[in-house]
Amino acid sequence: MKKTKIGIVGCGTIGLEVAKAIETRLKNKAVLVAISDIDEIKIDNLLSKIKARPDVCSLKELIKKSDFVVEAASAVVSAGIAKKALAANKDVLIMSVGGLLNVSDIFNAAQKTKARLYIPSGALAGLDALKSAVASGLRKLTLTTRKSPRSLEGAPYLKENNIDLSSTKQEKVIFEGTAAQAIKGFPKNVNVAVALSLIYPSLNVKIIVVPQLKSNIHEIEAEGGFGKMFTRTENMPSPNNPKTSYLAALSAIATLEGALSNVKIGT
Repeated sequence: MKKTKIGIVGCGTIGLEVAKAIETRLKNKAVLVAISDIDEIKIDNLLSKIKARPDVCSLKELIKKSDFVVEAASAVVSAGIAKKALAANKDVLIMSVGGLLNVSDIFNAAQKTKARLYIPSGALAGLDALKSAVASGLRKLTLTTRKSPRSLEGAPYLKENNIDLSSTKQEKVIFEGTAAQAIKGFPKNVNVAVALSLIYPSLNVKIIVVPQLKSNIHEIEAEGGFGKMFTRTENMPSPNNPKTSYLAALSAIATLEGALSNVKIGT
């Protein structure tokens, strides 16, 4: 059986977890052939924790060498990576879904090629049910995210509004608005909001900081012709990065595994 050649763009927390899964859980279906990152420290760290020796190369070379591209870099570059991979007729999995917000031509591009664009569920539960509920007409969809002060450190919204979370003593709402506003203010924290907004553009997002919180909590509330739905997901942060939910990395691996079961590699 010919293995699918995987290229990973972004060697941080999620990229590393995917790389490790390729040579363990997915070893009979895939092989890691290339990696790319602007941060050499992250590249060295990833290489030190896997047995494979993939080529370290530019995005252009990575796409050329790969059958399937996994983006685990950032929302700043994810749209460009998706476009280039699809243009080369390569399947692509996008983790930084925030970069796809209001970039509709990517979905048009995906429809015009044989390649597929994959968007994992990330740190959320219930997306399949929500997709079904939309058909009945949604009247309301809200996302309430609770995170610790540490997991929100460095967010542009906090800097722009001079918000200091270090002295926060009790649960506090620090943001409420649209998915576009949320991803702009918290680009490394609320990719889940963008995933939901692709289903329902009028999504309302609320971010609450909770001192001493050890998990990242996402609550989804929906109402429509189907009835009502409420889900609550409590995700443990990645052991290597408090800004990333461990479930997000696992969803990337699960989505990749599912995609590999259907991928057809040209001769």
